[in-house]
Amino acid sequence: MSAETATRGGILFRVLDAMDAPHSGRILRLRLQSGEAPPVKTLKNAEMTATSPSGEECTVRVLGFATFGGKPSNERFARTGRVDLHVEEVTGGPIGLRWEMRL
Repeated sequence: MSAETATRGGILFRVLDAMDAPHSGRILRLRLQSGEAPPVKTLKNAEMTATSPSGEECTVRVLGFATFGGKPSNERFARTGRVDLHVEEVTGGPIGLRWEMRL
């Protein structure tokens, strides 16, 4: 976690995997880095800010969940700290590995 990240509050995720979605947008596999796991419902339609390791920023809107790992639930998210999101990039991009995402 960078020094800047440590000083800013909020819920922070790290991108573990990023791939193009079949029809539009991107699929991002995220791991919770800091903060408590929010309810899964709050992620849908949320806007998140992504920051690359080099400092580049991108805004994304969550369209839904990728379910190839199973249906997301609050209990699973709290237990594993991982979630797969289907997103569209509003500004900037494309998001890649090791980017940090803030809710």
